[in-house]
Amino acid sequence: MLDTALLESFQTYLADEKQASKNTIASYMRDIKQFSVALGSRCADVSVVTRADIDGYIEFMTKNGKSAATVCRAIASLKCFFAYLAMTGVIAHNPASGVESVKTVKKLPQILTSREVELLLEQPKCVDMKGYRDKAMLEVLYATGIRVSELIALNMEDVNLTTGLLTCRSRNKVRMIPLYPAAIRALDNYINLVRNKILAMPSEKALFVNMNGERLSRQGFWKIIKYYQEKANINKEITPHTLRHSFAAHLLENGADLRSLQEMLGHADISSTQVYTQLVKKQLKDVYNKAHPRA
Repeated sequence: MLDTALLESFQTYLADEKQASKNTIASYMRDIKQFSVALGSRCADVSVVTRADIDGYIEFMTKNGKSAATVCRAIASLKCFFAYLAMTGVIAHNPASGVESVKTVKKLPQILTSREVELLLEQPKCVDMKGYRDKAMLEVLYATGIRVSELIALNMEDVNLTTGLLTCRSRNKVRMIPLYPAAIRALDNYINLVRNKILAMPSEKALFVNMNGERLSRQGFWKIIKYYQEKANINKEITPHTLRHSFAAHLLENGADLRSLQEMLGHADISSTQVYTQLVKKQLKDVYNKAHPRA
């Protein structure tokens, strides 16, 4: 097994130097620990780990049914870890330097139709505190396309109901995103009618809190969206990112330009945003093939 102090120093490096997100850090640490377990006592001294050990582990993962995406992430984690060890002088040679990633088939993201979005947004009923909160959360997600991690990280100061703007802070970057009127109303109702009644502590800064009055977790939101998916009888597989993907595709369908969409989504590289162009084209082709009498 790997030395605990070594793992802790790598985790600190990811957070402070690489400024990786909490989810990325958790994934990398999990991958490294799984590699350590697989190698057993051989991993007690990282200086003796070889390229053959890493190749063997990748082969082991593949043979045991791990998806290409999971294997790719494990490779990225190992390459980052051993590069860090070489950089800090813990090892003299990086055994992962020449490891190549496996090929993956990129799937286009799943999106909801406009009608399915309406059905989902109609599910939370403003008859109790939970209904007001859930309505505001779903409206904000579809209005802005922010990530779920960004949604639960929002503080009260990040919302300006007068200007109709949301301030999203992520990885030392700040972006301003407009809110449509229905989202503003839902937020206004939640903030002014119920939020203070839910809070555990008046000093709580979180915009969205759970029913115990503390900042909502990612897992908590996951349960919420799955609950409303079932209520809306939507058969598609909905993930916490589904409204983000739907937001992007629907804006493109209605004439938004890629650069503006890139800014709103917070993509560092426009190639990430261009995926939605492919998605819209595929949808148009599917509609054509289903509807055209000679298709």
